Amino acid sequence: HARPAVKLAQLAAGFDANVEIRAGDDGEWVRARSTARVMKLKAGAQSTIHLRAEGSQADDALSALVAFVRRDFDEGPAAAPGNETSEESGEAARDGTTVSGAAPGDPPDHCDEGPAAAPGNETSEESREAARDGTTVSGAAAGEPPDHHAGPEFRARSEAGLGSVAERMAQARTDSDRAPREGSGSSSAAEGTPGDRTFPTQSTSRGGRTISAVVASPGLAIGVLHMPASSGGPARNAGDRSAERAAFDGAVTRAIERLRALAGEPGGLARDVIGFQVSLLEDGEFLGPVLAEIDAGVAADRAWAHHLAREIADYESAPTAYLRDRAADLRDLRERVALAFSDDGHRDALPERCIVVTDELTPSGFLELDRSRAVAVATYAGSPASHAAMLARAYGVPMLVQLACRPEELTAGTETVVDADRGYFVPAPPREMRERFRLRIEERRARDREAVKHASRPARTREGTPVRVLLNVDDPAGLADVDPSHCDGIGLTRTEFLFHGATGLPDEGTQLDCYRRLVAWAGGRPVTVRTLDAGGDKPIPGLTMDGESNPFLGLRGVRLSLSRPEVLATQLRALARAAAGGEVKVMVPMVTRPEEIVEVRRLLASEVQALQSRGIEAAAPRLGMMVEVPAAAMTIETFDADFFSIGTNDLTQYVLAAGRDSTAVADLLDPLHPAVLELIARVADAGVRTGREVSVCGEMAARPECLRALLEAGIRTFSVPPAALARTKAALAAL
Repeated sequence: HARPAVKLAQLAAGFDANVEIRAGDDGEWVRARSTARVMKLKAGAQSTIHLRAEGSQADDALSALVAFVRRDFDEGPAAAPGNETSEESGEAARDGTTVSGAAPGDPPDHCDEGPAAAPGNETSEESREAARDGTTVSGAAAGEPPDHHAGPEFRARSEAGLGSVAERMAQARTDSDRAPREGSGSSSAAEGTPGDRTFPTQSTSRGGRTISAVVASPGLAIGVLHMPASSGGPARNAGDRSAERAAFDGAVTRAIERLRALAGEPGGLARDVIGFQVSLLEDGEFLGPVLAEIDAGVAADRAWAHHLAREIADYESAPTAYLRDRAADLRDLRERVALAFSDDGHRDALPERCIVVTDELTPSGFLELDRSRAVAVATYAGSPASHAAMLARAYGVPMLVQLACRPEELTAGTETVVDADRGYFVPAPPREMRERFRLRIEERRARDREAVKHASRPARTREGTPVRVLLNVDDPAGLADVDPSHCDGIGLTRTEFLFHGATGLPDEGTQLDCYRRLVAWAGGRPVTVRTLDAGGDKPIPGLTMDGESNPFLGLRGVRLSLSRPEVLATQLRALARAAAGGEVKVMVPMVTRPEEIVEVRRLLASEVQALQSRGIEAAAPRLGMMVEVPAAAMTIETFDADFFSIGTNDLTQYVLAAGRDSTAVADLLDPLHPAVLELIARVADAGVRTGREVSVCGEMAARPECLRALLEAGIRTFSVPPAALARTKAALAAL
């Protein structure tokens, strides 16, 4: 990744020593102080890093670098970059035309799937409290976990029995503030989930074409289309070598100055993103090929373009999506220096209340946007994992990528509505649609203001029913700006991030370090860790099967884990060792038969005993299960689990026979369908009768319009993304 590469290079450069680094036993040795060289190593998780040094401070350099690597490149929760936002992007600056859909870095509101992209939380807790939907702080006060048993009103209603689910669903629909659907698309996608695409391109029957896209930064906006003209001066004629070197040096200097002005204060995401580009411009090894071409008689601007073309092509052919996305940063850098040859690199002023539409938005291009005028961004290319998308989430600017249309189909100045919650926009919308969007924006803003008030309060309904609100965690770095006292613990840790992108499966020590960091962060609150949920839409090279005709119904979750017991045993050992230092709970995904949880329990007990017999501190964590398979929900009392967590995303798709990866059947994915609520109520009722906790960690838990139905079904524990904590508590307080 770019940020740790920059930090490693800067650390190496601080010593009077020539430090070299390589990835793997047969890799090429490169200078550690060169960011470009370090990035070119393409060292993934589980790579073996070799370091060597010579010089007067060689020992000190190696010691510092080894410690830095062992600290996870200072990328853990305590050291993750400060998240930021801008006053310019606040609600007032948008003049009522746009509201961000979720807090920056909001992990997908899915219990059943890992993220398509894993951007970190990129906004500070204070910023999120200030204005936007998806405030990240919520939960009960420290030391005061709410009683999760039903309050009198909801208990009385639940005593009506399972047969009243349909009536309760009807009431929930009446009371909910579900946003209106435009066109014929579905609202089943998680609000504020980067990467979701839910609307096919279509023409609405009431005027205004609905154009689908992929959500990169959630939110709503109404504005006029603006397509910036391409910039850059004419090609230069080559002068003598000294003149071309001077021209190149001047362009690089102006580009660095402009980039630093855009980066803002140290410690934020913008500084990290731009820091990567600045470090390349200050890297002699990176610039060396340009100077060589200039010395050979090539004009400075063409030499720069040639070098960047080669570098971009190399990144675009990289084996991982993350590295391929970094090609966008290099295209940004190419344009930045090219502009600096002919001018000061500044862009033309934007029209007021505009939606910027371009082929691809670069990080510095985003930072140069006048966010008091630009209310949203849409691009034909791009990725939710790009640095520009991360910045858009950090600053609360709605952003769509991969527009399903051609540039000639859009006209500058056309009033357009952007729904970056659901993934579409509509040029020239009919008047009724515009009014509905304005109403949604006003309602969102009111919820934002209310959510801020509930950030640190215990979660309760209006009648005083206590509720527990926990976190869904995709990566420990996402907890950097979350106050543990604002939640009741971690209700779901997706461990897939430990396995994705690795050159090998993570060992026991690697997993143990991660789990211990989570336990330390929680400060005595429970930490629930889901065992590896690979398969389905989460393939892992070397572990999952290739070519399954229906992977969602294939070898996934616990089925895969039990077929690879050595992988499961490694994870269980790490969890048992972490449980010796705090309250760790283990949750098993995709359980279908009672025998599966029995086998996992047997394996867990065996590994705990083996650890203890070797004198290694370990404890047996509580063992629970995900309820995602209808058969398990129907026969829930037959399962020997200590607790149940309902994964509503998979449960919904299996109950309704509608794949959640298919836009064609998105209308069918209704979590408030009576059959879905019937099964949720059945599990909750079994939990009350047997004294076992039941929670919901799927998308439903973070959707305000679903909370009443879940409460009526008997649910008192919710696990949501960090960005949804405050709004969830605010919504509960209104019920």
